[in-house]
Amino acid sequence: MDTKAFKRSLHSSEHYYRKGFGHATEVTKMLDLEYQSNLIQQIRENAFTWQQGDVTIQLAEAMGFCWGVERAIALAYEARRQFPNERLWITNELIHNPLVNENIRDIQIEFIPVNDKGQKDFSVVAKEDVVILPAFGASFGEMQLLNQKGCKIMDTTCPWVSKVWNSVEKHKKGDYTSIIHGKYKHEETIATSSFAGKYLVVLNLQESEYVCNYILNGGDRQEFLTKFTHAYSEGFDPDIDLVRVGVANQTTMLKGETEQIGKLFERTLMRKYGIDELNDHFLSFNTICDATQERQDAIFQLVEEKLDLMVVVGGFNSSNTTHLQEIPIERGIPSYHIDTAERIGPGNRIQHKKLHQNLEVLENWLQPGPIVVGITSGASTPDKVVADVIQKIFDIKVVM
Repeated sequence: MDTKAFKRSLHSSEHYYRKGFGHATEVTKMLDLEYQSNLIQQIRENAFTWQQGDVTIQLAEAMGFCWGVERAIALAYEARRQFPNERLWITNELIHNPLVNENIRDIQIEFIPVNDKGQKDFSVVAKEDVVILPAFGASFGEMQLLNQKGCKIMDTTCPWVSKVWNSVEKHKKGDYTSIIHGKYKHEETIATSSFAGKYLVVLNLQESEYVCNYILNGGDRQEFLTKFTHAYSEGFDPDIDLVRVGVANQTTMLKGETEQIGKLFERTLMRKYGIDELNDHFLSFNTICDATQERQDAIFQLVEEKLDLMVVVGGFNSSNTTHLQEIPIERGIPSYHIDTAERIGPGNRIQHKKLHQNLEVLENWLQPGPIVVGITSGASTPDKVVADVIQKIFDIKVVM
């Protein structure tokens, strides 16, 4: 199947939508009430610093909702208003935030059920229904199935994700294998790989170095395939399919690592085939999301301040939030990743997710006396949630 031709056909269909329906004013007012915060706005206007009692808050200059997330939420709410009597479904979490997804359920948008095998059951969708594709997209197979059903489709896929899809389409056209920097189980990477031809998903620089060493020196083919089980296209052969490669990425990965991986593959193919032949063996486009980059740059700036601790607010399954947490940890700053303010308390207690580990409960996490707290949040986190976290911190310190 020509995935590019399919997308063109789908986009011209009468039952496909990716713009609003003229309800922007009403929806914006509703979203401001549900997700914005006067406190966060005040802190931003006060040079991103706020002091109350013994607590000084240092806010990251770029944090919270990105444009793509705001767009996805607004389109979902507009779809509900446009189709008040239809049954609305969404193929996955709209974004990785528990409050937003709870609110989506409250306006009677249902999630496609998952069966015992972990597979989505699209048999519940009828022709007269409306199905929303989330901000990080849906796979080619899902789009094809929904198109065959003839239901209405509201596509909220972030344009930055679509940009990555376009890059892997170009890889495929030139018979390059797509090296995708991402998490192979992540919904966005699943969608991206479905539009690729041959592909291999690498999680980090370490896995990329393994692949590049194989390109240069060969190795144990079966070991390679076992190491990357579930992370490559059907029929992938490292002895054949790494001769021509193109680099792409999951948009929420750490910007610096994506750049390192791209340069590593470029140097490797240059060593293997020579500078004159490089363009026949390596292809790369800039697909790093601006919003992800801005939030990472902002926390790199924030950790240069004298901080006693850092609180990172965002969904536990949010990739961009996890990468934000890595930055203060690398600087030796105590860092606490929470998804909601309810993780704080009762008393001076916090239930937080340690990096790449499970939830942990910590007592007396806030020390007596003056403290400086750095605060940031993932691109799917409403300002209101961050404001509630800050207020909880103030409340604890008042009674110390």
